[in-house]
Amino acid sequence: MSKATHLDLPIRFGTVGSPASSPANKGSIGGIMRMRELNLSALELAWVQSVRVSDETCAAIKAAGEEYNIALSVHAPYYINLNAETEEMWQAGRERLLAAARAGSKAGATDIIFHPGSYMKKLPTEAFAIATVRLREVAATVQKEKLGVTLRPETMGKSASLGTLEDAVLWSKEFENVLPCVDFAHLHARAGDGTFNTYAEFTEALNTVKAGLGERGIKHMHIHFSGIAYTAKGEKNHLNLADADINYKDLFKALADAGAAGRVLSETPNMEEDAVLMQSTYQRSHKKAIK
Repeated sequence: MSKATHLDLPIRFGTVGSPASSPANKGSIGGIMRMRELNLSALELAWVQSVRVSDETCAAIKAAGEEYNIALSVHAPYYINLNAETEEMWQAGRERLLAAARAGSKAGATDIIFHPGSYMKKLPTEAFAIATVRLREVAATVQKEKLGVTLRPETMGKSASLGTLEDAVLWSKEFENVLPCVDFAHLHARAGDGTFNTYAEFTEALNTVKAGLGERGIKHMHIHFSGIAYTAKGEKNHLNLADADINYKDLFKALADAGAAGRVLSETPNMEEDAVLMQSTYQRSHKKAIK
């Protein structure tokens, strides 16, 4: 692949977090530099423990992203639950999500990915209703502060978690600054029985996005992908593509055939190697789809 070709693709590829092969002691800027060296074009800043980044660092990250033409997003801290049992727990989670949005905006990120939480022994419909009220509050704050970022509830890999594809689409229909982060590996693991692993099933999911959100959804996708180990209760841990049963070739064919656009971020243990593999696999399908 030539050094320009990847930027002509409808989908950018990269990693969630700076890969181990990034330049030492350069943090997120090193990750941005490594994406360019690998001929990749996206990076998700993995602020998954906390958001502790200065305005000066944010400005440097933004400048590097622009210099190297790397599309940036942020993975917010894990400790967010839209269905938190107490108001105190929710306010703490709310502040973590808003901190990620505020700092991410300063760092040039366009999308803020977060885990929506768990059912906490409530019925899924009850948990979804509570989560919707709380997401409305955060989405309104993001708009009021003119942060210019899209909130991305991630589809989750455990059956006890909020975050089905339908959840994410419904929230996105409700709020104009919300769109899904579709983790296809999580959706494969969530059922716990090996399903959601065929071209037809991947295409059905993409049709769900397009039917619910139109061009806004299918042309601005944000996707996480990896191999994945799972039990009957869902996700266990991420795997390299070569070590997993996930049918990645059919996924990238489905994305190409659906005319999807956006970003795919690798979350495998060898994430940069698999990001390159994902990009080359998708490129082959894309060439066939546009003939």
